[in-house]
Amino acid sequence: MSFSILKKIGDEQKKKAVVDVRSGDTVKVTQKIKEGEKFRLQVFEGVVIRTDRKDSHTARITVRKIASGVGVEKSFLIHSPLIEKIEVVKRAKVRRKNLTYLRERSGKSARLAAKDFDRASVNDVTVPEEPKDEPKEESKEEKEEKAEA
Repeated sequence: MSFSILKKIGDEQKKKAVVDVRSGDTVKVTQKIKEGEKFRLQVFEGVVIRTDRKDSHTARITVRKIASGVGVEKSFLIHSPLIEKIEVVKRAKVRRKNLTYLRERSGKSARLAAKDFDRASVNDVTVPEEPKDEPKEESKEEKEEKAEA
C-alpha cells in the first residue's frame, strides 16, 4: 500500500516531457542557480557518461567536461525543478551505458565516434496529449447481435 502512495507522489513530481538523453551524447544542461534572492541560469556542456533510472522520477545523468585541463563531472536529476532544459548537441555511437573509462583518457583517445541524428526532433519536448476516451465504434457482429435481440 505505501509503495503505491510513494509511486503516485513520485509521478506527480515528474516533468511531463523530457529529452531522450543517452550515454555518449554531448548535452547542454541549463540549470537555475540561486544567488541571494536572485536566480540566474548556468549552462554546463559536456558528454553524458552515465544514465540512471530513466523511467523513474529520480532519473539522473552524469555529465563530464574538461575545464582548464581538469575533468569536471556533475550529476543532474532530470526531473528537478532547477533544471531549466537539456539540449542534445551531438550524439555518439557507444556500446555501453556507463562510459567511466573516459576518465582515464584525454585528447584524441577520449573522442567518441559521431552518429547522425535529427537534432530538431530529439530536442523537441512538446507535451504529449493524453488520449481522450472516445466512444468506440461497434463491430458488425455486435450490431447484428443487438438487432437480433
